[in-house]
Amino acid sequence: MINWYKQHCLIINGFFVTLLTLMLYTLFGPIAAFALLLLPFAGFIAIKISTVFIILFILFSYFRIHEVFVFLMPLKIPKLLALASLLAIAWHLFISKSLKPHWSSTHLVFVIWFAWLTVCVFSAANKAMAIEYWIGVLVKVFIMVFAISWWLTRFSHFSFVRMGIMISGITVALVALSNKMNGIGLVEGTRVTISREYRSQLGDPNDLSLVLMFPVSFLAAELFDSGSNKYRRIFAAVGLLLTISGVIATQSRGGLLGIAAILSFFLYQKVKNPIVVGMCAAVAMVAMMVFAGIGDRQSGGAVESGVDESAMGRIYAWHAAINMALSNPLTGVGVDNFYVNYYFYSPHWDGKNHAVHSTWFQVLGETGFVGIGIFALLIASIYRSLSRVYCINSLNYNDQVAVNANALKAGLIGFMVAGTFLTQAFTWPLYIILALTIALEKVTIEGNKE
Repeated sequence: MINWYKQHCLIINGFFVTLLTLMLYTLFGPIAAFALLLLPFAGFIAIKISTVFIILFILFSYFRIHEVFVFLMPLKIPKLLALASLLAIAWHLFISKSLKPHWSSTHLVFVIWFAWLTVCVFSAANKAMAIEYWIGVLVKVFIMVFAISWWLTRFSHFSFVRMGIMISGITVALVALSNKMNGIGLVEGTRVTISREYRSQLGDPNDLSLVLMFPVSFLAAELFDSGSNKYRRIFAAVGLLLTISGVIATQSRGGLLGIAAILSFFLYQKVKNPIVVGMCAAVAMVAMMVFAGIGDRQSGGAVESGVDESAMGRIYAWHAAINMALSNPLTGVGVDNFYVNYYFYSPHWDGKNHAVHSTWFQVLGETGFVGIGIFALLIASIYRSLSRVYCINSLNYNDQVAVNANALKAGLIGFMVAGTFLTQAFTWPLYIILALTIALEKVTIEGNKE
């Protein structure tokens, strides 16, 4: 009787699948019908190699690879990877239960930060814009922080993430350098961009420098890792040179400061003399500015006397952020609302709104004094988590722990320094560092599972 029931269920299910396939073929053509037939196989693959999809989602979302290679844009790869990642998370969390959630103090601070951002979204001056940003960016960040911090349970996972970040950074740098040499998408005649005509995030030289700066910490960690093999260190050295050259091509002073801070961190581990490190950092910064040709920039270049136009623009923007916080001390003007409210709070109006060009003032202006306090607490929480990792690793040294901890700490330092001049409060770098740090602390405590 049971076998008879199962057979009839299979026949009925097959009939409905066939009918639905024919309907899709009639209404939308063969592509829709083919997609339906592939759906079960896609779901099976997403579940089986879920870690791969999550890592690819990180890389595509942060490095905007589909915008670097524009022929990929019609494929909507980030959305497909997001769906595959969510399917895998739901399956392994609720059905197979192979995904083991864990909780840390850094998770708690992050949840408080997300909750406060949500409050600032619904109290924003322009709620529609804030809600759109909340749905399009912040919710993804919230989900993926937990997914990454729970999913990466082996040092091999960290190796894949680290290698993916390094290769992606080198790829973006090569495209940027190619654009520079061929004069494609240059801003102000000298500053390189990528896919500016497609309104890509990488179409802004400051944002491009931020994207390229992030893999610098991972490449430098690989290069300075004494336990790494010769070929990986050669690869890291070449990649580091290329990514730094890419940042130099953007002529972003914030990006150059971030690189100087990252390299100083690794140099200090070898030299242990802050004066020598400071002098080397100053020389390196001057050399990079000369190679970048910042003096030739139309804004912020040598052609402008006194305090240049670029610097004054930042001062006016930071003043506007302070005014926003003073007028709305609890929640500021709301998430993603600085630009549209610039006119009402800036002491200087030149006929157009401006971006804030500072992570710290972005948080202050858009989330108020409460927000900047929670944001500082979040960064301190990441730093403390990394300190615990170093402490645990000192008891039973593991080179895999050291190289990942150094990459993350250098990335955090670069974020804090470059954040003075680059707007990156709600973008991926900090939250990738956050999630990887939580996962690394958990793996370090439990020991190498491989």
